[in-house]
Order: sequence, then structure tokens, then C-alpha cells
Amino acid sequence: MLVAVFFVENAVANKGWFYVALTCLFELVWVYGFNVAAAWWHWIPIIVVIVVDFHWLAKACESLPTGTVYAVFAAVGTVGTALMDIFLFDGSFSLAKGVFMAVLVAGVIALKLADGKAAAAPDADGQGG
Repeated sequence: MLVAVFFVENAVANKGWFYVALTCLFELVWVYGFNVAAAWWHWIPIIVVIVVDFHWLAKACESLPTGTVYAVFAAVGTVGTALMDIFLFDGSFSLAKGVFMAVLVAGVIALKLADGKAAAAPDADGQGG
């Protein structure tokens, strides 16, 4: 029985991470769209992508902690946007930008690790998370 519960919980969590990946990808698509939109009608698909993106963000929050989902969403969006600026739109790169992007990614990883440790820590009745 415990094995079945474990697999069901992991399937739900994996589905949540699938939605996180989709929302991060689509966030970068609409940010790219912001940079290349030249006519009013270019904004129509961008708005559609934003609506779909936030739908997937909400779906991810149904099975994963909202703080974790948003931290990953924000970090991927920030770092992805900075990298798009550098590689696609001839933005400048500096050591400081690289260091701060690495700190941001490390912070999200640390939050995820801390979240996992908090869930595994025994609570008042001696049971884990």
C-alpha cells in the first residue's frame, strides 16, 4: 500500500514539474515576443501565450508548493531573459551578471533542498512531513 501511495504522489509531483517546465518555456516565449513584436497584431499570439502560461503556472501549483513553483518560474524567467538578451539581442555580458545569475540559480536550488528537508523532518507526533 505504501508503495502505491509513493508512486501516486511521485506521479502527481512529476506532473507538477512538467507544468513548471512548460510555464518556464512559455515565459521565455512571451518575453521573446515582447522584444520582436513590431505590429499591433503581433501582440495577439503573445497574449494567448501569456494566458496559457499562467494556466500552466496555476496547474503546477495544484501539486507542488506555490513558493517553490514561483521561485523556479521567476529564476528561469530572469536568467533566461538575461541570456536571451545576451545571445539573441546583442546585450552585454559582465562577470557581475554571470555571478548574480549563478547566485539566483543556487538560491532556487537551496530553497528546493530546504523544502525537501523540511518535509522529511519529524513533526510533533514523530512522523515525517
